[in-house]
Amino acid sequence: MSENFTKMLEFMSLVGHLKHVRRTGWVQKKVGVGGGPESVADHMYRMAVLSFLVDPGAGLDKHRCMKIALVHDMAECIVGDITPQDGISKEDKHKKEKTAMKHICSLVEESVGQEIYSLWQEYEDQSSKEAEFIKDIDRFEMILQAFEYEQMDMKPRYLQDFFDSTKGYRGSCMSIQEGGTSVSGKEGENPREAHVPGEKD
Repeated sequence: MSENFTKMLEFMSLVGHLKHVRRTGWVQKKVGVGGGPESVADHMYRMAVLSFLVDPGAGLDKHRCMKIALVHDMAECIVGDITPQDGISKEDKHKKEKTAMKHICSLVEESVGQEIYSLWQEYEDQSSKEAEFIKDIDRFEMILQAFEYEQMDMKPRYLQDFFDSTKGYRGSCMSIQEGGTSVSGKEGENPREAHVPGEKD
């Protein structure tokens, strides 16, 4: 077995591990009666799908958005989903994730590794409009998931603190298409304010 193939297997195994890393915030809240909390891979997948819906008139590179969504939490396959409640500073968190990303990117062909690392760093630095958009999507996907857990667990508003964590933040997360039209994000908009198919009025 060649060294390159061995590295590729390790890369695929690490990425696959994201399917088993549960999102810490949901674990702490003991959400998802019966099914348990979502994984990091679940979270990133829906973010990537939401990115696919980006409004063509928003001036964003859709494919770049999708790529950033797919790599932005990749380091968590090694370091786990670190939250402020873990008592780790932002600086130490970034350092741990940077080390993890360098290892992950060393396992694939050099140009691919450089692209993955560059996209991850772009998100960390919020150095492009695409990175800012994905940060918005990250927040929106979180409160959408919170809303779904409230419905699933039949506990209205018991995850209010997740909604509160986005208050005062005015982003562009809803620069996506809905039925061929653009939906513009507004401060305070959240899934509770929309009719959800299957939800009782």
